[in-house]
Amino acid sequence: MKTTHPFSPAHFEFDRALIERLDGTGPRYTSYPTADRFTPGFAERDYIHWLRQRSIGANRKPLSLYAHIPFCNTICYYCGCNKIITKDSGKADLYLDYLEKEVQMVASCLARREQVIQLHFGGGTPTFLSDAQLERLMTLLKTHFEFLKEGEYSIEIDPRKVSAATIFKLAELGFNRISVGIQDFEPAVQQAVNRVQSEAETLEVIQAARDAGFKSVSVDLIYGLPLQTRESVRRTLDKVIAIGPDRLALYNYAHLPTVFMPQRRINEADLPSPETKLDILQDSVQRLADAGYVFIGMDHFAKPDDELASALRQGRLQRNFQGYSTHADCDMIGLGVSSIGKVGPCYSQSAKDLDSYYAALDSGHLPVLRGLTLDNDDILRRSIIQGLMCRFSLSVEALEEIHGINFAEYFAEELPQIREYQQLGLLSFDGDFIMVEPKGRLLIRNIAMIFDKHLRERRTRARYSKTI
Repeated sequence: MKTTHPFSPAHFEFDRALIERLDGTGPRYTSYPTADRFTPGFAERDYIHWLRQRSIGANRKPLSLYAHIPFCNTICYYCGCNKIITKDSGKADLYLDYLEKEVQMVASCLARREQVIQLHFGGGTPTFLSDAQLERLMTLLKTHFEFLKEGEYSIEIDPRKVSAATIFKLAELGFNRISVGIQDFEPAVQQAVNRVQSEAETLEVIQAARDAGFKSVSVDLIYGLPLQTRESVRRTLDKVIAIGPDRLALYNYAHLPTVFMPQRRINEADLPSPETKLDILQDSVQRLADAGYVFIGMDHFAKPDDELASALRQGRLQRNFQGYSTHADCDMIGLGVSSIGKVGPCYSQSAKDLDSYYAALDSGHLPVLRGLTLDNDDILRRSIIQGLMCRFSLSVEALEEIHGINFAEYFAEELPQIREYQQLGLLSFDGDFIMVEPKGRLLIRNIAMIFDKHLRERRTRARYSKTI
């Protein structure tokens, strides 16, 4: 299977034999080092230090903000997110009280009203919040930060819980992008994962977003769910293509019931076989390519005129904890329980449960649970993995000049695997330039893993998803 011009960064080939040969698990590289490498040795004082570095001019770029809203009305059995199942909206009022404390503390460390170029509300279900609660949170953020007119402000939507009026309210509050969870339109599959969602309510939300002037609508699909077949997923995909979202993510369901308890309610006998999953993926990527969608990387697609597709063509695509982005080179401040942020050369993660999160703030401390300050080797490898994941290429000469290394000497341990993947046709390497070949682009996580020193040298308890 070949798509687009062979020299286009969006061009890929589905080499089934290679995909089966390199079958395995690995990180998604929304960060490097990955979150399972964060340690409790990184504490509040370290996070405050790097926040204050911004205030003395070390980094004047606008910020990205992420707010985690952990509440959901009902549980989706496939979900691996940090969430709290409740129908009590009063819990959200209390949560917002504590978010206010955290925002005020973070803002005091920054010492000036910082500009914001990107915002994302994730969860859980951000639209668990009422219109009034959403307005309260946005007012809080706008009080402490200056939101730029050209910014990208997105929110995850559950169509089952949102009216058209709320979509217009979100536009009024400043949101200009929405991400809509669909997963699958087949009734039997929806019943099996406890997420029953009609096409009508999904279409209503998406049409409301378009009527309200949202710049972009993205949708999430999952393959590998119970009772899915090639034919059933084809039906869902045809309906989604008819809807015409600007962006589309096709995620591989990772069945890890020992890690995520809700998945224990899924009947493993109903899961499609590995061969069927690969059939579904092969069918789906071809169908999306035929429909004109551009392959962005990994499991993401976009219309040719979408900003992600433009960023890919222009070599300025980025990647952060929310996935592919045009603004991921910004420092990102995470707010709320379990949220992750990136400030300067550090990553930090907040307490993962509400009791610990509330207790930290009650005692006057930021709720930092763990994190990591990157050393020079981490920063070098992060730049390599970012380049491979986002541009499918790497200039050895530029890397040597920026980081003051000799590539062949520094990565002598990695060179045999680079050569092996070159022989397999996944990449080309002439000593000066690494180019991911079309048949290696769907296997980009495998290629990035070559440069993951932590993965090679240190064991982890993390359970990674399949690389494809």
